[in-house]
Amino acid sequence: MSKVPVRIVGILLWMCCVWVCNGDGEYVLYKDPKQKVSDRVVDLLGRMTLEEKIGQMVQIDRSVATVNIMRDYFIGSVLSGGGSAPLPEATAQNWVDMINEYQKGALVSRLGIPMIYGIDAVHGHNNVYNATIFPHNVGLGATRDPDLVKRIGAATAVEVRATGIPYTFAPCIAVCRDPRWGRCYESYGEDHKVVENMTDIILGLQGEPPSNHKHGVPFVGGKDKVAACAKHYVGDGGTTKGINENNTVTDLHSLLSIHMPAYADAIYKGVSTVMVSYSSWNGEKMHANTKLITGYLKGTLRFKGFVISDWQGVDKISSPPHSNYTASVRAAIEAGIDMVMVPFNFTEFVNDLTSLVKNKVIPITRIDDAVRRILRVKFTMGLFENPLADYSLSNELGSQAHRDLAREAVRKSLVLLKNGNKTNPMLPLPRKASKILVTGTHADNLGYQCGGWTIKWQGFSGNKDTRGTTILDAVKSAVDKSTEVVFNENPDAEFIKSNNFAYAIIAVGEPPYAETVGDNEKLTMMDPGPAIVSSTCQAVKCVVVVVSGRPLVMEPYVDSIEALVAAWLPGTEGQGVTDALFGDHGFSGKLPVTWFRNTEQLPMNYGDSHYDPLFAYGSGLETESVASTVARSTSASAAGTKPYLITVLVSATFCLFLLSCKRLE
Repeated sequence: MSKVPVRIVGILLWMCCVWVCNGDGEYVLYKDPKQKVSDRVVDLLGRMTLEEKIGQMVQIDRSVATVNIMRDYFIGSVLSGGGSAPLPEATAQNWVDMINEYQKGALVSRLGIPMIYGIDAVHGHNNVYNATIFPHNVGLGATRDPDLVKRIGAATAVEVRATGIPYTFAPCIAVCRDPRWGRCYESYGEDHKVVENMTDIILGLQGEPPSNHKHGVPFVGGKDKVAACAKHYVGDGGTTKGINENNTVTDLHSLLSIHMPAYADAIYKGVSTVMVSYSSWNGEKMHANTKLITGYLKGTLRFKGFVISDWQGVDKISSPPHSNYTASVRAAIEAGIDMVMVPFNFTEFVNDLTSLVKNKVIPITRIDDAVRRILRVKFTMGLFENPLADYSLSNELGSQAHRDLAREAVRKSLVLLKNGNKTNPMLPLPRKASKILVTGTHADNLGYQCGGWTIKWQGFSGNKDTRGTTILDAVKSAVDKSTEVVFNENPDAEFIKSNNFAYAIIAVGEPPYAETVGDNEKLTMMDPGPAIVSSTCQAVKCVVVVVSGRPLVMEPYVDSIEALVAAWLPGTEGQGVTDALFGDHGFSGKLPVTWFRNTEQLPMNYGDSHYDPLFAYGSGLETESVASTVARSTSASAAGTKPYLITVLVSATFCLFLLSCKRLE
């Protein structure tokens, strides 16, 4: 049985005593879980002051949250920004204790409205030490497997809940139209149809709504599920030259046909929240776009959850940021943003919005709409009934079952782009060899393998920040005991030549990055990757594994490479890579984005008139597992002998018959 701190038990008992009554013993409808969500929202909203309503619209970073601030400002939400944790290598219990402390402040406010805690769990519970880190979305797009992402969503939800968190800022349903964009790996691909299919992750995160569930209304199905957030609305993947937070220049038809469809799917599946993009559409900031937020999202698509800003997104409406903050607050709230991520200087936002409402610049009806949506999500997910977390799910964090699922996702995400030739394929690799070389910048670096948004906002380098299996360790586990595995991250030509390696496995790619830091016009491998590939592949048969969030320049090297694998950003389970390299499972992944020849071609997407890729969208060689190949060969051999045996038996029987007839004559 899980242990629950005594102070939490006390609070729970106190809540049970007063749950449906106020201090005077009066029945309070919004506290009654038997009532309809809509009725509870109306009842609670009618009891709230302006200050309490505006407090619900505020989301602050944990670094500035205290019990007193939660209580006195009626704060509606707290978040952990990228890398924001209670302490280094914090356990699930550490997280639960911290979040419950903040929640206590919310619960002792006048109306006791619980806060909702959010975090960027974008490829597993990636901020948390020892959590399972799944492949980033671009790799999941390569699987073309909605059921897989649904299962990943469910596993992620359990791990997030294990730390006491009920809300994740995921999934990103951007359609990446230019790999120079630093967030391209957060996209499932360049084709909106693939992105639409992958919105099934919402069903894993939140649970599946019942058949009679009303369209557009948020749904969260239990204590092991979390509220999801479709982001970044809308067109963030189509900015000019892939510049992050920049301008998407396109007509309405293209916006609606390329970038909007996944939002319709997400809303149909009951997504609870939508986050607005930093970017602009034809020069108008999305954070201030009334037509697309209130008109299209809330009106045409009938979205009933709440709309949240991005981190300091209101500040960035003006240029330079925060230069005309009151006007930006007005523009954002009037556009339809309901909850504002104002991580640090929240009092300025509260004061400005309060003044705008009291001076009748912003109508109270707009505030009521925002708070109604926030309360709807909180009631729907059972936050009023279960505001405090416990340790009951702590063993789920980084569980073996989830790591096995991540390993499955890795091997299904791999895209085999080249494999020798038809008569002499290099893969699968033989497990038994005298000596093999493992080399490259990404062969023994868990941080590089996971990419950005892992433990820290920009990711990390090395193998110490969390637990997992590198590609090198996976190779060592996969080969025969008699095979000598030699690791040299950057070998010189003489070293390679003198060792007589049977083959080499080279892992190269990009360093970790997130958001604008990842914007890149050159898209080359990090040094000394190109030199390692060139020198090694000229000396020994090689398979190159590209660990990156997007296609990189490979045309100058592809002729010398025997086998080429796009591994994307696979996460903590490196054995998924070797599962395919050594033939335990076949390759099945397909490119979710076009692999260009050179960056001068960009942007270039499937169907463009100038389309001339190195590897086309949807490319990917398929192979069978060794076991399947052996079974098929054995089956074919057996099938081939049966006619022969039957012929022999029939012939022999016929001869005996003739002999017996001869004797009878």
